[in-house]
Amino acid sequence: MFTHTIKLDLPDADISYIPAFFSRETADDLFSSLRITVPWRQDNITVFGKTHPQPRLTALFGNNGKSYSYSNITMNPHNFNTELLQIKKAIEEASGTLFTTCLLNLYRDGKDSNGWHADDEKELGQNPVIASVSLGEERFFHLRHKQNTSLKHKLLLEHGSLLLMQGTTQHFWKHQIPKTAKKVGERINLTFRSIQ
Repeated sequence: MFTHTIKLDLPDADISYIPAFFSRETADDLFSSLRITVPWRQDNITVFGKTHPQPRLTALFGNNGKSYSYSNITMNPHNFNTELLQIKKAIEEASGTLFTTCLLNLYRDGKDSNGWHADDEKELGQNPVIASVSLGEERFFHLRHKQNTSLKHKLLLEHGSLLLMQGTTQHFWKHQIPKTAKKVGERINLTFRSIQ
């Protein structure tokens, strides 16, 4: 199904990147379908005491009815649709992990972003496996070590790619999708995780 896996050589991390996990044709179809069928929403987020609209649209899907909370936002899941079940099955086979939940992000342009964070909420368990699928425009993904902030890495997430973060990654590393002044189109990011 996919060509090759790139293992990131970073301390305290277990991160793999598979550029062409889905073929271009499949990725195109998935993007078009999810863009239309997903009930996208924009929540308000409070950072440093200031509340403003989150700089992207989101949606949550799951199969165990469990809500997901981050940054004082609580989301209740929709049931997985056909496309998401297709993606879920493919990444479960590739990663050897069963996922319960998918948080989707829609980045409408270069002004949409996701600030520094780790996926370390307690309901994700001790060493969560996070599988991140990118569809649409390429965007840079930044990593920064929590203790040694001089340790950084930048990766271009391509259309149809899969990024797998496992082991102690969330304990030691934060990640972000920064804003860009470049003119970029829409990107859909699907992050699969298991909620305990």
